[in-house]
Amino acid sequence: MTVAKTIEITATSAKGFDDAIRAGLKQAGKSLENITSAWVQDQEVIVKKGAITGYQVRLKVTFVLKD
Repeated sequence: MTVAKTIEITATSAKGFDDAIRAGLKQAGKSLENITSAWVQDQEVIVKKGAITGYQVRLKVTFVLKD
């Protein structure tokens, strides 16, 4: 029997949404094992003085629990 858990994380990048996703999963992988999937729940840009300064994603990350 396999049991999985889903958590929510937020990641930010100055480069773009793709970079934010990759950075978030890389960081999550440092403390979580057996990550099987990630779902981008939402995306937003950070704006300062009319210019985009960051890209933020909220991810639902699923990983399999150890026996």
